[in-house]
Amino acid sequence: MDFENLIVAVVKILVSLKIPYAITGGYAVSVWGRPRSTFDVDVVIEIPQAKIHALAIALKRISALTYVDENMMARAVDQKGEFNFIHVESGIKVDFFVRRDDKFSVNGLKRRMAQVINGTKVYFFSPEDLILSKLLWSKETESELQLRDVESIIKFQKKLDWKYINKWAKIHKTIETLAMLRKKYV
Repeated sequence: MDFENLIVAVVKILVSLKIPYAITGGYAVSVWGRPRSTFDVDVVIEIPQAKIHALAIALKRISALTYVDENMMARAVDQKGEFNFIHVESGIKVDFFVRRDDKFSVNGLKRRMAQVINGTKVYFFSPEDLILSKLLWSKETESELQLRDVESIIKFQKKLDWKYINKWAKIHKTIETLAMLRKKYV
């Protein structure tokens, strides 16, 4: 199974369980910016404890060789953290991030945008929210990769909502980094 087929399989499960989601991370950068290699799929989800068991069972049905830990899932939901699903046959890992309750995180799922993969509607963080998320991750981790991702999205997306981006970059205290990256392309 390749990335796209696994994404579609996971998305169909999330939709059937009525779990709101949006793909973020490196794969989303490949949609909104330059294609880049990534070894996992990052998905933000909004999931209550009551749906953990059903999600675990459905993910395990994708293949006989999978890994998902329900206890890890429950902790992630309680702590607004992350849990993993591994499709062992392909070696692809899906990192699920439980949506936080802050206004920016709630907005990210509301503003998600659809793309079609293998005939299936798949939701991604908007390019604006992906830029803002990458700026935050860079601030927290000092990762140059995050900044290169931001540059890529700015370069390829010509119609970004700069008012929205600037508002949140000021709130997140990433406005100076954004201004530096934006100078190159705008």
